Amino acid sequence: MPSLNITFTDEELEAVRAAAAADGKSLKQYVHDLPLREQQRLQFVRYALSWGEHQRAEFDEAFPDEAPPSARNEGVDAA
Repeated sequence: MPSLNITFTDEELEAVRAAAAADGKSLKQYVHDLPLREQQRLQFVRYALSWGEHQRAEFDEAFPDEAPPSARNEGVDAA
């Protein structure tokens, strides 16, 4: 099975150990799970953004005074 050596400073390693302990996992399992959780988080965020875009017209119709469309478009371009 492939493996990976990762270098941490003493402070970084202590922070990762503390996070693993807080999560109730071994250091090895915690570091293994991090990229998988990040992939799931990014997938969730992409879906949530897509869902929000599909609901935008309905929201604008229901709450016309909440945010003008021009102001909302500026934020989307910045993201």
